[in-house]
Amino acid sequence: MQLITPEVVLSYLPKRAPSAHKGNFGRVLVVAGSRRMCGAGALCATAALRVGAGLVAWALPKSMQPAFAAALPEVITIPLAETSDGLLATEAQTELQKFCASFKPSVLACGPGMGPSPLFDFLFEQVDLPIIVDADALNFLAAHSEVNPPKTRPCIFTPHPGEMARLLGAAVVSSPADRQAQVRAWVEISGGITVLKGKGTLVASQTAVWENTTGSEALAKGGSGDVLTGMIAGFWAQLGTACGFTHESGLQAALEGVYVHGLAGEIASESKTSYSVLARDILAQIPMALKQILHTGSSL
Repeated sequence: MQLITPEVVLSYLPKRAPSAHKGNFGRVLVVAGSRRMCGAGALCATAALRVGAGLVAWALPKSMQPAFAAALPEVITIPLAETSDGLLATEAQTELQKFCASFKPSVLACGPGMGPSPLFDFLFEQVDLPIIVDADALNFLAAHSEVNPPKTRPCIFTPHPGEMARLLGAAVVSSPADRQAQVRAWVEISGGITVLKGKGTLVASQTAVWENTTGSEALAKGGSGDVLTGMIAGFWAQLGTACGFTHESGLQAALEGVYVHGLAGEIASESKTSYSVLARDILAQIPMALKQILHTGSSL
């Protein structure tokens, strides 16, 4: 097993030429949120911008769009049809198709805060984009054995231990050896890059498993995973636009995301303690985490 170190992260950090424009850094489409949990999508979309994505669009229930459009002026918000209980509805797919045809997103991040949305069938079977699968999108796969993980396109899966257990139909595990066994098992089943969150977050590909060296109990709070998903999406948008959307660039984005996410949580806890760090505090410290990594490079 390999360790994710500052040197590894620095070697993959997307380059930003002085002459670059936003089109050089990719376009992220976030499909996330419901009436009860719209904040998950806001955290995810903002995180993608914070790590450097050129453009981020967020598809959310139409009843919530006016408030979040005002709160997040840098994010393109797409109001979509919703069910009576505030979930993104099947009817939303027509509007989403139209938007994708014009916006031409580079990568899709889906699942945070969506609940049992009927839109998942469409997202898995008809949206042909590199995809980060998180939260309720993982629960959808676990509950619908007839829907196979999308092996026809590069994928990154980001389960916490409970979601991993549901995907595998197994028990929740905590020992390092069992965590490694589970992450390897899901990579074998899914064919995608897999991020198993928790202490010593694991990132696995078909050929290797990496263990993160940042993070603490400060990250153990609602919304933290939504920030991570957005960060991985933002890094992948940049790396994929520069070098192609492959499992290799997906692995690099996942390594970047988990390390910077953990470091931002550590920085936030220095002033707030591990008790009081919120997901928005992790977001706020992403710039300092990136600055620390870049300083590592200047001192090598």
